[in-house]
Amino acid sequence: MASQGDDDLVASKTEGYKVGEKKTVEEYAKLDQNDESLNRWKASLGIATGAPLAITPGDTRRCVIQSLALEVEGRPDIVIDLTTPGSIEGLRGKPFTIKEGAKFRMKANFKVQHDVLSGLKYLQVVKRKGIRVGKDEEMLGSYPPNTVDKPSYEKKFSQDEAPTGMMARGHYEAVSKFIDDDDHTHLKFEWSFDITKEWK
Repeated sequence: MASQGDDDLVASKTEGYKVGEKKTVEEYAKLDQNDESLNRWKASLGIATGAPLAITPGDTRRCVIQSLALEVEGRPDIVIDLTTPGSIEGLRGKPFTIKEGAKFRMKANFKVQHDVLSGLKYLQVVKRKGIRVGKDEEMLGSYPPNTVDKPSYEKKFSQDEAPTGMMARGHYEAVSKFIDDDDHTHLKFEWSFDITKEWK
């Protein structure tokens, strides 16, 4: 049986766009070494700048989502540490509470290892009573592997506003995933939230 949102949780494609040839970090570092502008570009990405981060032996993941947070104006962040065993499985049964009309955003903390991560995207489908009420897609960018000097990345998503009114209040189910240009899913999870009249 397919999980909730499988049909809806597909990244959009830009017509005519082709994913570039894959290169290792070493290949990027050696690419056109005498080109000053290209060297500045590589340095801005963190390619060949700093000692590589230690990787747990046997860990083949290219992108490791370490935490997710709900950031709401005037309130402390609600942070979910995804390195804790069982944290992802417990998300659906512990809904976030969002006050109607509140401005909020999600943010992710993650690390990249082994090779350059190209075109990381966040996809989300929201349903209420089984009916899709929203779909979001956000391009997060491309990232080189983390280094000792930069052990993780933090990406804040676009700000959103919770709907208002009696009809908008209630329980919502969501399915989200992080995917790259190669259509590789780095993390997929189900979660839920409640829109309420007041903060609880």
